[in-house]
Amino acid sequence: MRFKDIGDKEIIDVNNGERLGVLGQTDVEFNPVTGKIDAFLIPNYKWFGLRKEGSDNRIAWEEIQTIGKHMILINS
Repeated sequence: MRFKDIGDKEIIDVNNGERLGVLGQTDVEFNPVTGKIDAFLIPNYKWFGLRKEGSDNRIAWEEIQTIGKHMILINS
């Protein structure tokens, strides 16, 4: 699977149903040795996406439960 294939999917936390963001708006953290994805860094935006506040939410690759057609479900 390529990143462009999952770039427009919403990220949902299965524990509380919270929408964390869209994968295309995130940064990706790679392992420099293996080249595999370690985590996604989701910026914390307020004011309808106009202003960034606080630190980024880090979602480790191991927290991803399912990558579906429209969503990515995580267990944080």
